[in-house]
Amino acid sequence: HQGIAQADANGHDLKHIGSVASFFVSRVDTAVDKLLEVNGSDEAKALEGKAAVANARLAYELFEKKFAEDPRWADLAAKGAKVQRPLWASTGTKNAAYSDCKYVDELVAKHIVNTMPEKTLNALADHGNGAPSIEGTYEESHAIINKLAELGINLKDVTDKLEADGVAAFIKSWDSVLADVQSGIDRVNA
Repeated sequence: HQGIAQADANGHDLKHIGSVASFFVSRVDTAVDKLLEVNGSDEAKALEGKAAVANARLAYELFEKKFAEDPRWADLAAKGAKVQRPLWASTGTKNAAYSDCKYVDELVAKHIVNTMPEKTLNALADHGNGAPSIEGTYEESHAIINKLAELGINLKDVTDKLEADGVAAFIKSWDSVLADVQSGIDRVNA
C-alpha cells in the first residue's frame, strides 16, 4: 500500500502500476519434508507434502484480508490502483511421489500469478484441473502449520532460510553476469 500511496501523492496514474509479491512453493515442501523424515513418526509422515500448499494458502488469506480490511486501499482502488498480486514461484514438482500439477492445481485463486516451468505447464494442459482451490482451506492450512509446530518445525525459520538462500543465489547470478559483461568489455577494449 505504501508504494501506491506514495505514487498517488506524487501525482502518478495508478492504473499503470502493477506489482507482485513472490512466494517460493515447492522448495518449502523440499525443506520441510527433510525435517519430517528426520522426525520419522507416523504423524510427521502424514504431513509430508502439505507445508508448501498450506503456507501459500495462508499467504493468500493474508493478501485477501489486507486488501479487504484496509480503508486506505478502497480510496486507492477508486483511483485505479491494482492489488499487489501473489506470485507462486518454484511450482515445478520436485518429489515424484506428488502430482506433477500439485503446486498449480492446489493454489488457484483470483489474482494469482504462477511462474510454472514448461514441464508443469504441459502437465497442466494434459491432465490438470485448474479450478479455484484456495477458498475454504484456511482452517485446514492453519491446522497443518500448527501440527508442524507441535513437531518442532517452525515454518517461519524454514522460509527465512529459503529466502536468504534465494537472495544469495540471485546475488551470485548477478555477480556472474557482471563478470561476463566486464570480460566482454575488456575483450573489446583490448
